[in-house]
Amino acid sequence: MQAVLSVDLGAVAANWRLMRDRAAPGQAAGVVKADAYGLGAGPVARALQAAGCRHFFVAHLAEGMAARAALGPGPMIAVLNGFAPGTDEEAGLLPVLNGPGDIAAWAAAARAAERRLPVLLHVDTGMARLGLAPAEIEALAADPAPLAGLDLRYLITHLACADAPEHPLNAEQAARFAAIRARLPAAPASFANSSGLFLGPEFASDLARPGCALYGINPMPGRPNPLRPVVTLAAPVLQVREIPAGTPVGYGASWTAPRPSRIATVAAGYADGYLRSLSGRALGMIRGRPVPLVGRVSMDLITFDVTDLPDVVPGDRVQLIGPGNTPDDVAERAGTIGYEVLTALGARYRREYTGS
Repeated sequence: MQAVLSVDLGAVAANWRLMRDRAAPGQAAGVVKADAYGLGAGPVARALQAAGCRHFFVAHLAEGMAARAALGPGPMIAVLNGFAPGTDEEAGLLPVLNGPGDIAAWAAAARAAERRLPVLLHVDTGMARLGLAPAEIEALAADPAPLAGLDLRYLITHLACADAPEHPLNAEQAARFAAIRARLPAAPASFANSSGLFLGPEFASDLARPGCALYGINPMPGRPNPLRPVVTLAAPVLQVREIPAGTPVGYGASWTAPRPSRIATVAAGYADGYLRSLSGRALGMIRGRPVPLVGRVSMDLITFDVTDLPDVVPGDRVQLIGPGNTPDDVAERAGTIGYEVLTALGARYRREYTGS
């Protein structure tokens, strides 16, 4: 028996349309990096394309190649971490240039090809991560000659604190990005991520880059989630065991039955991306009723106390993610974020796609 990960592609498309409407009059891309946040980049990208999405972002070259194979020619596919000229094997991927070395390499390739090459340029406005640093931006503003031969499709930056609307860095980044755009050669802008689309008009741009919101993660923590749920994960009960009070369960004997108990052993574990930090904290759902995870999450198995559900038998399924137990709920219990919960989802789950 195998756990099943169900992905509602109709919900993915509906969530993208909501992001598209919030981005108007600009456009909305689809961020499908990390295998579409663990859900399957091929099916997800095709569903987004069918919904009208024409711009896609991935992190790595290999992800871009896979996305091109899934989407065919036409849609823009930009690689956030960049790649060396010529390594996309004429797949028509666009590099995001993150530093002077990237600019120099692609400008040299343009001269060699005797044609302008399309690129995106990333400027850092507050992350201190990828993108041109302030001194590098100053140098390029003073002398934009290094961009000669490059077709600058978008100037992009990335918000650091968009999920915290009151954080002062949001307004600082918006002001910095506007000032940088005024000094560099004119190009369309790409600014807001999922949460950024809920911050206000000063975060509008020509192309938004929603990611987590497409997959049902709440872009506004602490406020009602406007998005449709996308993921359901259900794992089978392999065995139900009756144990007397005082019996320890699992590795490290970290939980001991306080009463005569029934323990359901379920086919999922940290090898499947079910986080070990959920040990003793998670809830599962059986026929709409919550059951607590007891003991430690092990590599292939987890255990639930089903004492109060006497009709549970082997073959029943425990919902690990789904209605009433969303990725954000699971993340809160694990002490992490919904992004990690989704991207950790392992290859051993059988994936089923609905709503396409």
